Formats: sequence, C-alpha cells, structure tokens
Amino acid sequence: MSAPSSNTSQGLAGDLALKPIGQTPSQSRFQVDLVAEAAGAASGGDASQSTKPTTASPDATGDKSASDSGKQATSQHPPGGEEAKGRFRVVNFVDPSGAESPPELNVVNTDGFQNGDTVMSEGSLHSSTGGHHHYYYDTHTNTYYLRTFGHNTIDAVPRIDFYRQTAAPLGEKLLRPSLAELHDELDKEPFEDGYANGEETTPAQEAAAKEANEGKGVVKFGWIKGVLVRCMLNIWGVMLFIRMTWIVGQAGIALSFAIILMATVVTTITGMSTSAIATNGFVRGGGAYYLISRSLGPEFGGSIGLIFAFANAVAVAMYVVGFAETVVEMLKESDLLMIDQTNDIRIVGTITVILLLGISVAGMEWESKAQLVLLVILIAAIFNYVIGSFIPMESKESKGFFGYKGEIMMENMGPDFRDGETFFSVFAIFFPAATGILAGANISGDLADPQLAIPRGTLLAILITTIVYLGIAFSTGSCIVRDATGNINSTIVGTLTNCTQAACKSGYDFSSCTSVTKCAYGLQNDFQVMSLVSGFGPLISAGIFSATLSSALASLVSAPKVFQALCKDNIYPSLGVFAKGYGKNNEPLRGYMLTFVIALGFILIAELNTIAPIISNFFLASYALINFSVFHASLAKSPGWRPGFKYYNMWVSLIGAVMCCAVMFVINWWAALVTYVIVLALYIYVTYKKPDVNWGSSTQALTYLQALQHSIRLTGVEDHIKNFRPQCLVMIGPPNSRPALLNLVDAFTKNVGLMVCGHVRMGPRRQAFKELANDQARYQRWLLRNKTKAFYTPVYAEDLREGCQFLLQAAGLGRLRPNTLVVGFKSNWRDGDMKDVETYINMMHDAFDFQYGVVVIRLKEGLDISHIQGQEELLASQEKSATPKEVVVHVDQGKESDADSSKPSSKATSEHNSPAIQKEAKSPSTPLNLADQKLLAASKQFQKKQGKGTIDVWWLFDDGGLTLLIPYLLTNKKKWKDCKIRVFIGGKINRIDHDRRTMATLLSKFRMDFSDITVLGDINTKPKKENIAVFEEMIEPFKLNDDDMEQDAAEKMKAEEPWKITDNELEIYKTKTYRQIRLNELLKEHSSTANLIVMSMPLARKGAVSSALYMAWLETLSKDLPPIQLVRGNHQSVLTFYS
Repeated sequence: MSAPSSNTSQGLAGDLALKPIGQTPSQSRFQVDLVAEAAGAASGGDASQSTKPTTASPDATGDKSASDSGKQATSQHPPGGEEAKGRFRVVNFVDPSGAESPPELNVVNTDGFQNGDTVMSEGSLHSSTGGHHHYYYDTHTNTYYLRTFGHNTIDAVPRIDFYRQTAAPLGEKLLRPSLAELHDELDKEPFEDGYANGEETTPAQEAAAKEANEGKGVVKFGWIKGVLVRCMLNIWGVMLFIRMTWIVGQAGIALSFAIILMATVVTTITGMSTSAIATNGFVRGGGAYYLISRSLGPEFGGSIGLIFAFANAVAVAMYVVGFAETVVEMLKESDLLMIDQTNDIRIVGTITVILLLGISVAGMEWESKAQLVLLVILIAAIFNYVIGSFIPMESKESKGFFGYKGEIMMENMGPDFRDGETFFSVFAIFFPAATGILAGANISGDLADPQLAIPRGTLLAILITTIVYLGIAFSTGSCIVRDATGNINSTIVGTLTNCTQAACKSGYDFSSCTSVTKCAYGLQNDFQVMSLVSGFGPLISAGIFSATLSSALASLVSAPKVFQALCKDNIYPSLGVFAKGYGKNNEPLRGYMLTFVIALGFILIAELNTIAPIISNFFLASYALINFSVFHASLAKSPGWRPGFKYYNMWVSLIGAVMCCAVMFVINWWAALVTYVIVLALYIYVTYKKPDVNWGSSTQALTYLQALQHSIRLTGVEDHIKNFRPQCLVMIGPPNSRPALLNLVDAFTKNVGLMVCGHVRMGPRRQAFKELANDQARYQRWLLRNKTKAFYTPVYAEDLREGCQFLLQAAGLGRLRPNTLVVGFKSNWRDGDMKDVETYINMMHDAFDFQYGVVVIRLKEGLDISHIQGQEELLASQEKSATPKEVVVHVDQGKESDADSSKPSSKATSEHNSPAIQKEAKSPSTPLNLADQKLLAASKQFQKKQGKGTIDVWWLFDDGGLTLLIPYLLTNKKKWKDCKIRVFIGGKINRIDHDRRTMATLLSKFRMDFSDITVLGDINTKPKKENIAVFEEMIEPFKLNDDDMEQDAAEKMKAEEPWKITDNELEIYKTKTYRQIRLNELLKEHSSTANLIVMSMPLARKGAVSSALYMAWLETLSKDLPPIQLVRGNHQSVLTFYS
C-alpha cells in the first residue's frame, strides 16, 4: 500500500522547550499525526487528497492524551474511513529542534525506500535533534509501528539516544519500544513504561542535566586550554624557582633525579588511573570526587570529596601567602613596609585573594585567559633562566655561578645533606609540587570532551614538567656551587694546596663556608639563586608571582566545582544550599564565596606551616583512592568497566595506591594519621546515612562477584550435621503484613541461616506479572530498611499450592536453599472455603515430600494485619495514649482480620492497599476495635526484648532435633538471652526419674543449657468430657456421616469434598484425637505463662487423614495459648554430640 503524507506537528516541539529535556515514564513516546485514509485507497491513489489530516493536540504529553487524540481523529473520519479500520496510518516523530520539516520529507516512498526510515545525517546520529522518522499507528490496536528495513515493525534500530540517562546533558533520551509492546497480545494494554536496570536518576542528577541542557553558549575548553595549561602551571609552581636549587644542593644531581622520578612514577600511575576512569563513560563536573564516587561509591566519594574541596580551599591560602611573602620581601628590601612584615602579608594576601575571586566569579572564560597569561610569563621566566645560565659573568662568580663546568657537575653529583635533612625529608618537601595533576580533571564539567582531554592533557603535562624539572636540576647542579661567600675578596692569590673544591679551579676559595659559619650564597643557602643566574632577574620574580597566582587561581576554581558536584549528589543534605549554580556555565557562586571565606581565614591566621602537611596528605589520599578505584573496578570484573584508555594495569594501580599511602607517612606521619581518621569518620557517616544513589560502583560489582564465587565454592562443600542451619522458606505473602511471623523467624535465622519470604501471586496473569516486578524491588527495600536479613521471592501461580511447590523446588541458590517451610496458622479455617484448607494442608504434605521440615506458628490474636492501614502510627499512638479506645486508624472493612497467614490477598498486596504505611489513605477513619488493638500489639511483641521468662520445649517426638535446635538458637540472640529453656517430654508414671535423667544426659551431650525437665506421666490420661464435646462440636460441620448413606453416594461425596471426615476415620484416629485434646490441657496447665512454646507437631498420614480432621487437631492443640511453634523436622539429624 502507498503511504499517505501528513503534516508535521510542531506543538509538542515548542512545548518541549519549556520542559526538562528527556521523557519520563508517564510521557507519551510519540507525537502522533493521524491521517485518514479514503475507503478506496487500495487502488493506489493518494489518500491525502481525499481526506484532510487531523493533527493531535499540541500538549499531548501522556499516553492518554495521544489516545484521546487518536479517538478524536477517528471520529472525524468520513464514513468511508471505517473501511480502513485496522490499516496502518502515517505518523511523524517529533523533531525536538522545533524546526518544521519540509513537506516533502513527510512522504514515505515505499517503492524506493532505502534501509527503512533509518537514513539520517551525521548530526542526527549523535543527537536526537536531527533526522525525521516515520511511524505507523494502528487505530484498532493502539500500537505504534516504525518502518524499519522496509518492513512495518515497532522494533527500533540501534541509536545513541536510547542509551542516554533520563535527562541527558548531550541530548534528549528516547524510549525504545518495551518488550511488552513487542511481545504481548495486541488487545491488551502494554506494561507501564520504565527504565532499564540502574538507569534511574536522582532528582539532583535530573536538575543538573536540565541545567546543562538549558545552557546556551556555554564555554567549554579543549585539552590544551582546559587541562594541559592548568596542570603545567600547578605542577611547576613556586617549587621550580625557589626550592629546586636547594633540593639539588642537599641531595645532589643524582638523588635529585631520583626524587623527581619517584614523584613522577606516583603521578604517572595516578594519571593513567585517572585516564582509565575518565574514559569509562561520560564524565560530569566534580573532578576527583566524581571519578572516585562513581567508581567506589558514595561512601568513599563523599568522604574524599569533602576533604579534597577543603584542601583546595586551604591551598588557595597557601599559594596566596607564598605570593604575599615574596611581595613583602621586596617591599622590605626597598624599605616600603606598611605596618610590619606579618600584617603586610595579611594585607597583600587579602587584596590578592579578592582580585582572584573577581576573576573567578567573572567566569571560566576570564579565568582561562588569566591562566594563559600567567603561563606565558612562567615559560618566559624559565627561558630567561636557561639563557642566563649560558652567559657567565665575572660579577656573579663570587656568588657561586661559574657557568657550566664538569668539575662543578661532578662535585654536585652526590648528596650533601645538612641541618638534619635526609633523602626522605627532601623528597617530602619536593612532592607537593606534583600534587597539581588533577587541576584539569577538577573542572571536568567545563571540558568539551573530558574523555579525550583528561588523559591527553594530564599525561603530557606530567611529561613536560618532569623534563623541565630534570633539566633545571641538571643545569643548576652543573653551573652553581653549593656554597659561596658573595665576597669578591674570596679570590685565590697564588696557589692553595689544601683547596679541593670545584670553585678553587676557577680562582675562588669558599672553604670558609662551613656548617658553623654559613654563607649567604650558593645552592644550599640562596633560595633566589635562579634570579642571579637568569639574564633578567625581575623576570624570575614575575615567574614566581605567576606560579603562585596560577596555582591559587586553579585551586580557587577547583574547590567550588568539586564542592558543588558533591552537594548536587545530596551526600550531605545539610550542604545542599551550595549545589545551586548561576549563569550559562552554572557557576557555583555560593561555593566561590565559601572558598573565599575559608582562604581568607587561613590567610589572616598566617600560620600555614602546620596545616600544609595535612593539605598535601589530603591530595595524596585522593590519588590513592583514584588508583585503588582502577584496581577495584578491574578486580570486580564488571562488564561495565570498559575504559577507552587501555594503558593501565590493575596491579600497577594498586602499587600506585600503596605508594601514595607510603608517601603520606614520608611527608608527615601524624598528618597521615589525621587524614586517615578524617576519611574513616566521613566514610562511616556516609555509610550510616545511606544516601539514596545508585551509580553502579565497583563496590556493587565486587559484592556480586564475591557472592557468586562463594556460592559456587559452597556447592563443593559436603553437608555435615555440625554445620546444619535452619534455612526457612516463610510463606508470608507481603513481608509487612505479618510482622510477628517475620520477626520470630528472623530471630533464629539472622546471621545463622537463610530466610526466604515467599509470596504467591494469583489472579489475572498480566496484572500479576506487572506487580511481581514492582513487589520485588519494593518489598526487598522494605526488608533492608527494617534490618531484616531475608530475601523476598514472589512467584506467579494458578493457586497457592502450585506457587508453594514452585518455591519449595526452586527457591534458593546452590547450597543456599531452604530446608524448612514456615507457615502461619490458618485461624479462619472454619469460616472460609474448605478448598483453601485443603490447599493449606497439602502445602505441608508437599514440604514433607520434598524432605523439608515444617514449622507452624500461631498467635492467639492472629498474625495478619494487612487489613489495617497505618499500623506503625497506630502503635506509636497507643504507647503515648492513656486509653487505647481513643486511637483511630484506617480500616479496610472488606478484609477479615483472621485471614490465612500463608495466602496472599490481592487487596492487601495491591499498590493502593499495600500494608506499608499509607499516610494519605483515602479509606474512612474509624475507631479500631479491641480485637485489632490486641492484634497490633501482638504483632510487635517479638521486636522487643523478652525479659526474664521461659521458652517451653515440648519435645514429644524425635524429629532429628529441629524442635530443640530452634529454641537454642533463639536464646543466643540478645532479645531472648534472658529466657530459660524448659523441656517437657512424655513418659510413664513409674519411670519419671529415669526418663528425666536420660533426657538430662542427652541434653548435656548436646551441650545445651536448660533450666528444668518435666516428664509428663499423665499424657495418656483421657481428656475432660467438656473438652471432647467442644472438639466434636467443632468438627460436626465437616463430618461426612457416611454411615447413614449408600457406599456409592458416600464415595462420590468424598471425591467431591475430600476434606470431609468419615466416621471410620474418626474411629481409627480416636486415640490420636484424644491426645491432642489432652496435650492442650497440659499446655494450659504448665506453659500458660511461657514467652514461647515450641512443640512437636503431630503428623497426619497423607491420603488417610482428611484436611478438616488434621486442622481440627492443630486447632485443638494450639488454641488459647501463648505464642506457639509447632515443629516437625524431616527426621534427619540436625544435632550431634560428636566433635
């Protein structure tokens, strides 16, 4: 069929300009232009000529809007259009650029169609703003179709816009057709739109992305201007001009090379690690914080980000004070001091930092221009020195400069440490010069292509600066002697036989310079010796000014940028006020002011010698974590770890991290300890706060890898009685609907065994599948939030028994599989459908068939609180209220309070009626009745410390020891440790003492403490008549009364209602029935005050005992008692007295 043309819709494109870029799940995928077809379009004519197009509403942003528009368009079709029902219609994808497409582009030529509608320009490949795509809309099934490869299909071709985050800075995120839209039946509504795993973005990220999209004319830097220049300026610094010569004097040329190369090794490894992380995906602003947090997670990132930002802020003060000291020294020489030396430093420093703040606030473009000017001055100063070193002057010889001479180089080759200096102390003084390698990465958000700029600029800057440092070290060591008097009279007259110094060969005797009598010149004594050597001395001073100011400016920019990124991620909620940016470059003006205040404070203190080592260690801690990030990510083997930069090695990165930590102690051991303590404290704080972020960190990847490896390793471990653990499959439904059941099982499985919360979803298949995915994430989060160590496992099944069978067979992984089924007692069994009772009992039979143990837990008040909304608020109000009758809660009137504790309720588990706290519930407020008040109180009883009480163990039948093991595990927990275990066993009246001693011996061999053993000699006594009468009355509705009917009729009724109790069955199991009644009498007599009763559960032979009779036994045995656990192991030993 020929495709008709349609007009391009502009409304939504215009509307998009007013909204954040990127579609949300609730938004419509497509802007639809419905084109009516003429009834006779089959002949090949152009349908658009006979029918006017109907355009969808401009602000149709939801699926409903698009659907409504479709209905409206359909209703406007001429009568002939009905014949075209179900046929494809042309629709156009919205052009996000807002430009109206030429009419000719809207015509789909099906004859000469080349590669479907996927032909697009280069620009449209990298951005969602280009290319026009033609979609087809089936009005009968409300399904969208894309013409791909010449076929009508909803499938989309690969495109970069499908892989963007919700609100991406580089373009609009598009949503590919969901699996449901491709796979599900056409007459059903597709699943709700959603995101792929881990693609959800936080509000802070969406806000950042929105700001990035809204910026017009944003200034972005290339790798030279943005990274290379900044790194070179920061690495060179003042160290090059006023400390390098002293280092050569102390360590000699050879060890100076060693010092420089050691620092270079550390910075190069860190640079390669930084490059690896920076090329593993799109990099936003935040520098070191962003790289570490996205690699190692918010705990490390949040701790290092804060101290890194603080270190940069204080570094501003350090560099400004260095500049001010140089200026004041010049003023002093010219006798131009304003007040005194200290206060002049404060004045000059304050004025300087204000000027630097003005440059920074003016914008990154101005700051970048200032950096370029400073770099030109710095390079000019270096060339000035190099040129001057080749021009020896006789007037400079007395001050130690003789030009390049071999004897001077050989004399300065070895070390000459003085004043207590050592190799490592000199290294500690030099290394802070190397801490500027992250200057470019710190403004990653302002780089045009961080993935290219950071590796290229950082590594090239390290190479260039290292060569310059080595060249300066060799040059100064080859032309300047270590000591010189500066006195022209130090020339040698005649010959000196004792003079062995290199200066002697040049006619000078500086032997008077000793460690006692220090001279003023030479490598060891004059920090300004490079000015002496240079061709034009003031240019060296300008170089010093340039180095200090450029470093200060870089730190002044870095600190707010890193701090802003930290605040945007909401790691520290109280600092959120500093996340706001201003202007086209999203400048952190508030961060600038904070940095200014911190820097000014330290400038006014003017005591930076103490804080300087800590600042260096803060930088080194960042480098160590960057290196460790690469090692950790490589170790985790995450498929998402695919750096574009390939020249890294995980073990080299680990060595780099260790070296950074070692250098921290070399620089200053106490500062290193302080740094570790601060990082650890912040790490613990962030871990405790658990920020709601998901960055796919290597920590998450390694956690998975370790769990996988240990799970596989565990499969090779043979079972042993000593290692038995109760691993429970708890048929609980929604975990928060039966808190007492959850808490009691958690009490004996936490940190001991596995707990799986099974939830069987029934009802309409499609609805159940949709809710399964939602429930999985929602309830697992609920368990984690409530510190319950359990796995939530929902399944879909036709009925509860089938779902339970699925879980019994498939729950768990390898050796981490349940071995015990735990269910709540079905207290409403007499009021409901007996088919549910049959299902309930058959679940237990199935568990025994699969060699599971079974535990049934009963509270006389009940377990299920899902019919009450707002349980948490109610309990809190009960504790504060004097009269519980005053409490008002939301009650779901359509739900029975005593529901089956294993059977999930569709009402209770739906999103609207979830048992989770609903603060805005729409149900009417009604006073809570007394039964529900007791139910709520009972549901919390196992969350409290039990106090001094007893756990009564009625170990009547040997099931392998599970009945005894569970109480023992309970008493090991803090909440139950004050409870004593009392053991009750059956016996004969004439052998009570013997039976007691036998049991005591067995318990002592099992090494289990107990407070008392009671032998029940009267266990076989006939129960009271009134209790027998109550039992008979209870089962009367469920009796088959087959003695009064024909055999065929009785068999037919039994087949239809298998739960019915036959007269023969009652007679056969009369003794067992009486035992249950009698045991209930004994339980009330001996254990009515116990905190918990753990009792051997009676077994019913499958196929012989009807469900109604078995439920009557369990009902009779456990009614009107404290909390009771009926336990039956799988009759495999779980206890042993062998070592």
